[in-house]
Amino acid sequence: MSDDLAYMSGHAALAAFRGGALSPVALMEATLARLDATEPHLNAWTETWREAALRAARDAAARYAAGTARPLEGLPLAVKEEMRLAGTRRSSGSLIFRDQIDQTTDIYVQRLLDAGAIPIGKTTTPEFCILGATHSRLHGVTRNPWDGTRSPGGSSGGAGAALAAGAAVLATGTDIGGSIRIPAACCGVAGFKPPYGRNPEIPPFNLDYYSHTGPMARSVADLALMQNVTSGQWEGDIASLRERVVLPSVAPGDLRGWRIGWSADFGRYEVEADVRANLMRALDVFAALGATIEEVGFTLPADAPRIMQNYLEHLCGAGVAALLPEHRAQMTDYAVAFGEGSLRSTPADFYRANAMAASLYESFGPMMARLDVLICPTLGISAPPAEYSFVNDRLIFDGIERAMAEEDWCITMLFNMFSRCPVLSVPSGFDRAGLPTGIQIVGRAYHDEAVIEAGLAYEAAQPWLDRPQTRPLQEL
Repeated sequence: MSDDLAYMSGHAALAAFRGGALSPVALMEATLARLDATEPHLNAWTETWREAALRAARDAAARYAAGTARPLEGLPLAVKEEMRLAGTRRSSGSLIFRDQIDQTTDIYVQRLLDAGAIPIGKTTTPEFCILGATHSRLHGVTRNPWDGTRSPGGSSGGAGAALAAGAAVLATGTDIGGSIRIPAACCGVAGFKPPYGRNPEIPPFNLDYYSHTGPMARSVADLALMQNVTSGQWEGDIASLRERVVLPSVAPGDLRGWRIGWSADFGRYEVEADVRANLMRALDVFAALGATIEEVGFTLPADAPRIMQNYLEHLCGAGVAALLPEHRAQMTDYAVAFGEGSLRSTPADFYRANAMAASLYESFGPMMARLDVLICPTLGISAPPAEYSFVNDRLIFDGIERAMAEEDWCITMLFNMFSRCPVLSVPSGFDRAGLPTGIQIVGRAYHDEAVIEAGLAYEAAQPWLDRPQTRPLQEL
């Protein structure tokens, strides 16, 4: 059976709904069928709501018939488990909170629901969303659709796996160190980290400038559709921006006149040969679109990734550390390690991280002013082993098993530090083992449109997941 319907983009589905060529019910049935077929292999969902989703799809069909359809009417939506959705569980992947049921809905999710997206379930995360892989004692191991021995990344790993498997059209993600972009790269889908403040967030992490909430999907156009209904000021978030940016969803004809910078590693990160080769092929695509391509000389100090990790441990880790005295025995080994790292963190470490961010941007900002976008790998590897963690830090790098700290292969966190820069992760190809790799398209501070336009142009010239041979789990 062809899964073309389950892999239809949201952008295409909306056009078919409006024209009467497709019913939201048919799309929902195809999506749920794909979810049922792939879930035993992936473990990407913590709960699903089949009957409620089908009822909502029938309601969406009625809205199209009545001419009252909303911007995302009828599109199946996966909700990351750490996000509030009234009446559903939110454990944050932890045994400690396994029975927590929310009475309210996060503003980001609510705006998607108000636009007509239909929630079909919640997707897995690592405990407290603090890992670039997705496994927990509560929900078990989530696996990469392309290779079950590998992780879909984290912390929005269940979302990335579900999208790649055709089991959702849209998905929500959060990104405090790369948690949208890491799964996007590992799973061969698209993810967008908006600039800080563009999408409103729930306190207190709305005040942490590393923290972002954003969209995941299989196409850049779908990310734009989601952003166009979620951005804008919210009275509950003092950091949310008044400005609303309307993003394009149609690719420009070419990129003539664009200046695109690139770096394979910023002089610091370790990057596999296949990831580098796929980056270079992606740059050839941009050059063929008419852009001028130039390598940049921006170099990170050797200790910069560790200092960024110190920032996360100091702030995000404080809440984890507070649970250790009472709940240590219920926590994963990586959550314990993260909490203990927070206990060792000092105000001087936190100050040093902020001072480094300001100092590095003094050269990064002027460099970006000369460019339309910057391109680099999303990760230095394709995907870590399924049970990778801070404690179990063994992975395969260029065919050799070795220990490697997360901050050494996650090139994402640099742009949480440079938090006002919008960043898009899109697929760049496959490695020799058949696993996806990704590139980041980085924009100047608050220049969201350029990032999306570049992504749309690249996607049109180099499509992904566009036919059965390019999709995972097609034997199911």
